[in-house]
Amino acid sequence: MIEKGGDYGQQLRRGLRTLPHPGAGREGVSRVIWKDKGPPVDPDSQADTEHETPELNVLLLGSVDGRHLLRTLARAALWPRRRFHFYVLENNLEAVARHVLIFSLALEDPEKMGLQERSETFLEVWGNALLRPPVAAFVRSQASRLAHLVPEPDRLAEQLPWLSLGALKFRERDALEAVFRFWAGGEQGPEPFPMSRLWDSRLRQYLGSRYDARRGVSDWDLHMKLHDRGARVIHTREFRRWRDTGVAFELRDSSAYHVPNRTLASGRLLSHRGDRVAARGYWGDIATGPFVAFGIEADDETLLRTSNGQPVKTAGEITEHNVAELFREMAAWGRPRTSQGDPEQVQGGTEGSPEPAPAPEPFTVHFLSLGSAHTLHHKSCYKGQFQLLYVACGMVHLLSPELGACVAPGGRLIVELAQFLVDLRQEQLQAFSSRVGELAQAAGFAPHLGGKPSDTFARFYKAGDSAPSHEDQAVESGTPLPEVLAQPLEATDPPSEDRTQPLEPGTPPSEPLKLTSESQASLLEASAPPTGSQAAKSDNQTVPPETKSPHLGHLNPGPGMRTHL
Repeated sequence: MIEKGGDYGQQLRRGLRTLPHPGAGREGVSRVIWKDKGPPVDPDSQADTEHETPELNVLLLGSVDGRHLLRTLARAALWPRRRFHFYVLENNLEAVARHVLIFSLALEDPEKMGLQERSETFLEVWGNALLRPPVAAFVRSQASRLAHLVPEPDRLAEQLPWLSLGALKFRERDALEAVFRFWAGGEQGPEPFPMSRLWDSRLRQYLGSRYDARRGVSDWDLHMKLHDRGARVIHTREFRRWRDTGVAFELRDSSAYHVPNRTLASGRLLSHRGDRVAARGYWGDIATGPFVAFGIEADDETLLRTSNGQPVKTAGEITEHNVAELFREMAAWGRPRTSQGDPEQVQGGTEGSPEPAPAPEPFTVHFLSLGSAHTLHHKSCYKGQFQLLYVACGMVHLLSPELGACVAPGGRLIVELAQFLVDLRQEQLQAFSSRVGELAQAAGFAPHLGGKPSDTFARFYKAGDSAPSHEDQAVESGTPLPEVLAQPLEATDPPSEDRTQPLEPGTPPSEPLKLTSESQASLLEASAPPTGSQAAKSDNQTVPPETKSPHLGHLNPGPGMRTHL
């Protein structure tokens, strides 16, 4: 699937015989997921079964962190079994590192870390600028472990079989190791990464003369923009707290949050006294907030009830519920094969039977080399390979006929729109949506007219000999694409700052950082506003102010929206 010698996880699994049932051991779920009730099959007769399992190859540009993939995997049990191959292309290695950290947390052994602890740890690492000391200790320990695994492919394949770094260049792997080592650094006070000072500095730059009236600005952005665009459950108090301090999810006493979240640090080139200076800082979202990711929709409609016109639950409470359910569903991917089906039946099975061996992870996450979007079509292993292409709004400028050639006939394209970018006016949102349609058409896609209309995603299919309902050969005949892949939720990510700007007086670079040329890709083209993740992006070019919308550069794909593919 990738360059020779790269797919370590796939090499490890070649001798494994069967895939675990995706819906195994799901706690608190009573619905019937699979309907195949055939007789048991001898495992020895299933040596080639793995090769018969349909594969679904997904290419994601700018997904930023693992929440999109986690949501897809959690809901995949509702559909016929497939082997997932996710190919993730980012424009900075900090985003790659956050992917790996979040997946490591999601797949943590339940005996070592319970469901509630995992959910709370995820929320703090993913959405808070400041952490509690126990959560910071977990990040350090995981980062230290990952820093030792990245340069050792054999150990990496053994301990993280779902992860493939074979497509990264050696210097990118070295830089990724350096990111983990920075995260694993001992607590030496706030100076290595003074998050509170960096947050306030960006807020002052963003608001300018409005800084003293920041509470009024916060209320205006919330009530007149986010609420009007479908995020009415976000409460004034939690949004204002996040705007002031960067702490979105306050799960304990406020005094417990004082350790900088180093996973939000990133490097970029700045102009300082006429010179280009590499600096490590925070360039993430300070405008929209992470609440729109998991906090504005829920499968349980009672969470969205209103009383006297006001939501009963806040976005933070809905987020806690949704993330707990997400991690409960993800636990099925690490269950032993014999625990598929009803856990009570498995527990009361044949006495004296040997302890089942843990099943392999039935998915692989491949990280592609930075800046390789323009060259993927030159490799035969990628041409016509993907059944689904996801493009974040900060990466729309990469949508081209060459990239479209990597999508199989009848494949789907999902493009994230800019619905929740508070600094964009309605006419700008419409212009961006129109531009997305033009780029998709030029890349060989046609609008997908079926399904519910969406203001946050644009859906297309690969035009040509196939119709919108045509399925790829990797998908079972007559079976529609999983809704988790074909029908994403109504949400999206905020964009990122991409301008080279002078350092403010009194805010020198917190730490010099050498950046690879690949990590300095610009997110902004005149054709599309940018997005990304709360983990910031690198930049190496100056963008004229007239090509940007007011304040657009101060938004960053922070924990963005609750998108699933």
